[in-house]
Amino acid sequence: MVKKTTSKIAFNSGEYVVYPAQGVGKVADIYKQNIGGSELELIVVNFDRDKMTLRVPLAKAGMNGLRKISDNSVMNDALEILKGKAKVKKIMWSRRAQEYENKINSGNPAAIAEVVRDLHRRENLAEQSYSERQIYEQALDRLASEYAICQNISSEEATKKLLDILAAAAPVL
Repeated sequence: MVKKTTSKIAFNSGEYVVYPAQGVGKVADIYKQNIGGSELELIVVNFDRDKMTLRVPLAKAGMNGLRKISDNSVMNDALEILKGKAKVKKIMWSRRAQEYENKINSGNPAAIAEVVRDLHRRENLAEQSYSERQIYEQALDRLASEYAICQNISSEEATKKLLDILAAAAPVL
């Protein structure tokens, strides 16, 4: 007996989605393909920035974390997190870096906002290490790209707005 499962989320061609490990992409197509004797319905997601195409079985889309763009209330919660005080744990950088990567790859805007907030440095503070800067830029890019689609603005405008929020929240030394 073949058990057929379908995704509880309806995706449409042309809409933007978030794949946790890659960020924001656009659904290019949804089609059926015969693989190994069984027919699978696949979602084709294009990531223009990385010049990558991903094919995800529709039945496994939710399990793989593929989701629609967050609504305004979720993004507003993420922006509130950016306004908070940075919480840097006193553990080794390698462990913190791993935690930050896990938060970024979760695809959760609130978790990504925590990474951005915690790694944001003002110009007059000590220089970030290369790996710290890379993680910060990755998190900022992921958050800005989803925020841009949510607010229907350019990615550059979204990044500027996020940086303005961070600058306003940071205490002046």
